[in-house]
Amino acid sequence: MKIKTLPAEFTPARPILQQIEQAGFEAYFVGGCVRDTILGLPIHDIDIATSAYPAEIKQIFNRTVDTGIEHGTVMILDHGTGYETTTFRTESGYQDFRRPDSVTFVRSLKEDLKRRDFTINALALKEDGEIVDLFDGLGDLKRHLIRAVGEPAERFHEDALRMMRAARFAAKLDFKIDPATLAGISENAPLLKKIAVERIQVEFEKLMLATAASKGLNVMLETDLYRYCPGLDGNWQHLSNLASTNLAMLVNSAQVWGALTYHLGMKYKQLAPFLKKWKLSNDLITVVQHQLPLLNQIMGDQVSTRDLFKAGQEAVTNAAIIAKSCGANLDLVKLERAYQDLPIKTSRELAINGGDLINKLGVKPGPVMGKIINHLVDMVVDGAIANEPDLLMDEAAKFIAQ
Repeated sequence: MKIKTLPAEFTPARPILQQIEQAGFEAYFVGGCVRDTILGLPIHDIDIATSAYPAEIKQIFNRTVDTGIEHGTVMILDHGTGYETTTFRTESGYQDFRRPDSVTFVRSLKEDLKRRDFTINALALKEDGEIVDLFDGLGDLKRHLIRAVGEPAERFHEDALRMMRAARFAAKLDFKIDPATLAGISENAPLLKKIAVERIQVEFEKLMLATAASKGLNVMLETDLYRYCPGLDGNWQHLSNLASTNLAMLVNSAQVWGALTYHLGMKYKQLAPFLKKWKLSNDLITVVQHQLPLLNQIMGDQVSTRDLFKAGQEAVTNAAIIAKSCGANLDLVKLERAYQDLPIKTSRELAINGGDLINKLGVKPGPVMGKIINHLVDMVVDGAIANEPDLLMDEAAKFIAQ
């Protein structure tokens, strides 16, 4: 197969391949960029593999950086742009089920491609557009099939995260997983415990934000992969219910974790411990914490102006989308408008502050002042009083006198 017109993303890198070939070596575009080109999908990263050893690459090009020299990766700097090239290699001895104990540089493209995870990722592309397909990756693309290169168990022992990647590709591409590969995942699922949570988290988020997320989540359920993810073991039914929702509506990480924790039936106090197990950032955890109470109120059709105020703009938007994905009969525009119509969005927008209370009413800093401010905020948010200094000061005086 030959691609007559390569996407524009390849154009700046083609001279790199040409220069390597002129020096007597082989060079190809490899991996996801080739797969996505054939499928007509957006291209994100351009990966280059070559028969030239790192020292030879550094002789061909004047400006290079050793970005991963021990694994054969050298960055070629060309007109302000960096292109990473990696020497064909074989790997062996995966004691940690992630990294090879040893790497051997080779001249054979086939030896390099046979260590890759799936046939659809084991395609090579010459700079003139010709596809090199040694493991029927093109056939699997036509069949919409994800199949391990060679023996599935061997690929998963090399890097156990590949099992999560299989589920993620099923979700991204809406492909089926080859029966032998699926069986290999089921048999080796416990190996996922060997993988850093941060790596699992990245794959899980990508899966949940993919076009066919439900398909990927069902792969995790069918193969028991979910059991080796933080806090998910024993939650088959909850996750199955989540998979039956319209996950395609979710568009960001906060919505992913909001939907997951909602379907797990979590209480507010359970959120932080659970999400910290997944190594999420404190900022993201805070957003999810703001979402859950509002989401519960939306699903119970009991949303008040105070609920919207406490949640804040980001949480309101996210909770509304999660609720909609769950099938709630919700008018997203109406809910957003209700939030925008709030007289104030934060307590800082209150027309008086602590200093005013000190100067005019002699209130001392402390718990009492906090109660006064909270009372005034509630009154303004509920529409019981206008956000005007004189009215607020009068209300504060009444509150103190109670």
